[in-house]
Amino acid sequence: MNAMLNEIIQRPDLKIIVNELQEKLKEESKLRKEFYNTITEEDKAEFINGEVVMHSPVRRQHGIAMTYLLTLIRVYADKNDLGETDAEKRMIELTRNSYEPDIVFFKKEKAKHFTDEQVLFPAPDMIVEIISSTTENIDRGIKMQDYALHGVAEYWLIDPRNKTIEQYILQTNKYELEFKGKNGVVTSKVIEGFSIDTKAVFNKKENLRALQQLMQ
Repeated sequence: MNAMLNEIIQRPDLKIIVNELQEKLKEESKLRKEFYNTITEEDKAEFINGEVVMHSPVRRQHGIAMTYLLTLIRVYADKNDLGETDAEKRMIELTRNSYEPDIVFFKKEKAKHFTDEQVLFPAPDMIVEIISSTTENIDRGIKMQDYALHGVAEYWLIDPRNKTIEQYILQTNKYELEFKGKNGVVTSKVIEGFSIDTKAVFNKKENLRALQQLMQ
């Protein structure tokens, strides 16, 4: 039991606090339903701690990094029948919050239960977020905590400005940094056999070379 929870339990007004929290969660649940009913397929939006977060169009460098990495993962995973990969528009519904990560990967065992009409999805096995100045705090903060608590086994943060990749692996409900750098090879723990040079995420020539290698 963490110190904050233990402190709350010891308070004489515990029941009042619990009631207030229950009311807060009821209100959030109502707002979340309204969020689902209001957003459209064109929106890039997330529901985080009771608030709707709308995202602006991405910079070119963001889109390039996402497209390059998505292509590499999807081609490799499809070729080896490992699972399902998608970008942005998969709404991930966790206990309290709803996210649209930049890239998601579901292992075959989980993806086989999805339906063609499904719009809300469980926690993926791997998530990639492309960070920007406006989203970095969220990607490193609430999202990292939430993804870990819901068992997302691998989490990558891509920084297109500095051309770096950070790879985190879940260890007992907490992420541990496995790899960080501009140069070198990063190897996934979730996508069996998937290994790429970091430059393949940011450079067209390197991306094509990596794609050819993955297709062999």
